[in-house]
Amino acid sequence: MGATKEDAKKLIDALPEHATWDDIMYEFYVKKKLEKALEEAAAGDVVSHEAVKKQLLSK
Repeated sequence: MGATKEDAKKLIDALPEHATWDDIMYEFYVKKKLEKALEEAAAGDVVSHEAVKKQLLSK
């Protein structure tokens, strides 16, 4: 079985028995977003806190 399918099964198994479809979809969404963010950070594709602060204060 593929790693992605195994990860999906583990994620679902970790949810409470009363989890809804919305709960499952939310967990998948968050997991996907976090994985993408970590990949981008590892690749150095980030913006410093100071740069964001400067952008926000200049508007």
